[in-house]
Amino acid sequence: MTQWKFESTGDEVVAAFKERVQGKTIVITGPSAGGIGSETAVSLAKASPSLLILAGRSESKIAPVIARIAESSPGVNVQFISLDLGSLKSVRNAAAEINAKVSKIDLLINNAAIMASPYAKSEDGIESQFATNHIGHFLLTKLLMDKILAAGPGSRIVNVSSSAALRGTIRYDDYNFQDGAAYDPWLGYSQAKISNIVFSRALARKLKSRGIFSYSLHPGSIISNLQVHMNAAPGGREGAIAKAKAAAEKAGQKFEMPVDKTLQQGCSTTLVAALDPTIEPQTGAYLWDCNLREEQPWTEEEDQEKLWGLSERLIGEKFEL
Repeated sequence: MTQWKFESTGDEVVAAFKERVQGKTIVITGPSAGGIGSETAVSLAKASPSLLILAGRSESKIAPVIARIAESSPGVNVQFISLDLGSLKSVRNAAAEINAKVSKIDLLINNAAIMASPYAKSEDGIESQFATNHIGHFLLTKLLMDKILAAGPGSRIVNVSSSAALRGTIRYDDYNFQDGAAYDPWLGYSQAKISNIVFSRALARKLKSRGIFSYSLHPGSIISNLQVHMNAAPGGREGAIAKAKAAAEKAGQKFEMPVDKTLQQGCSTTLVAALDPTIEPQTGAYLWDCNLREEQPWTEEEDQEKLWGLSERLIGEKFEL
């Protein structure tokens, strides 16, 4: 149990651990304006990292974040990298560009996501939510691993998951949902968010002997640009929540109506996972409201190895640690 809670803000977490940010090289995916990734970046910038790399699809959506950082934290070196996690080619290009810029990476925050989107496949033939939310991050982490290892013991990898990971499953033999015939947007989202947790656990286990930590987390319910597909669905956000509740009840699973957080509250759990030294003995853990969740989901090593193997097949290369 940490000192943090539901109401804690990202600025409060960073202020408490500013010495763990100063002089560090940090990479964040998906930090578009209006999301928790951008709020995470703005909070971290206040503690003077040496370099803050913001990687996303649209420079126009990240430019306001860079401008905000320039205003609140003048002098911090912030750079944009073009990254489309739904394209393995784009991931490889982005990783090459990042690797050329840095000698080490102290903190990688895999934040980017799409949520409950209509069925589509990436240019590599992978269901889009699984491709963007997990496979793209799997490949990016692999390609940046040498620079993470170069940072030495204490460096961290944080994968932003969701409460949706408590429902659904990973369809190891049918990740494309019968080519869309069996697709449900929420099952697709759950599969991807479960993968974030399982990937974090696998990284933690494989990197523990080197003193490198990995965590996943549920940031909370935050009204942000992530919900574009939810808002466009019949009944909007309320209708989508009602559908999720009905699906959970049908499956005999518990569903609690979410209480919304602000963006500052929403980025706080990411920052606890990234900075708090008290959680180091629990590397691989899943956090909720800035604390380790009491009941830890998806803990089986068998799932870790199955997902790792599937991910390697989909990126077309081994990820050996």
